[in-house]
Amino acid sequence: MPPHPRPVRRFLRRLLIGVLLMGILVVGGTAFRVWQVARIDNRDRADIVVVLGAAQYAGKPSKVLEARLRQAKALYEQGVANHIVTGGGRRAGDRFTEAEAGRRWLVEHGVPDDKVVTVGEGNDTLGTLKAVAEKAKQSGWSTAVIVSDPWHSLRARTMAKDAGLDAWTSPTHSGPIVQTRETQARYILRETAALLYYRSTNASADGIALDEEVG
Repeated sequence: MPPHPRPVRRFLRRLLIGVLLMGILVVGGTAFRVWQVARIDNRDRADIVVVLGAAQYAGKPSKVLEARLRQAKALYEQGVANHIVTGGGRRAGDRFTEAEAGRRWLVEHGVPDDKVVTVGEGNDTLGTLKAVAEKAKQSGWSTAVIVSDPWHSLRARTMAKDAGLDAWTSPTHSGPIVQTRETQARYILRETAALLYYRSTNASADGIALDEEVG
């Protein structure tokens, strides 16, 4: 008489439930950390303030990028760091890099020209932070305050540390990304997926996170 299939089915069912519960815990825990780090505004003294790039139009920052630049300017004026590094490359057809657009805005708004350093490389968060980390190493800088949107903070901080920077975050508190709860929830979900993808592959999350707006 063949063995009864019920114990095997019971084992497979329990295994499936266990895998699903583990997945829920991992995703839920990551989403909670994205939300938690978004609320941290660390203004400890650092070597540099790093502004992650976002869309720009003929050298004029988008509202997302302008919100980051205002935050970076406030940190500089408070003495958090002596230099601001603007990051972000050029997309197809653009005349300016995101870094150049950021620099122009900061100088026009009173930050001394010699206190702003551009790193016009990288079309996503990972590429930009790798380029910034290399520039920091060449300049003898090791600590950085990363300025981006709240929900992007954990992923940006994680990538910056992996690139060799001792980094913490001071996110923006204004701009289109933080206006409505629906927008916030959407970004938390996307950033959760993007961070899990990065942690499992060490690769950029293009197509998962809104890197056209947050990188």
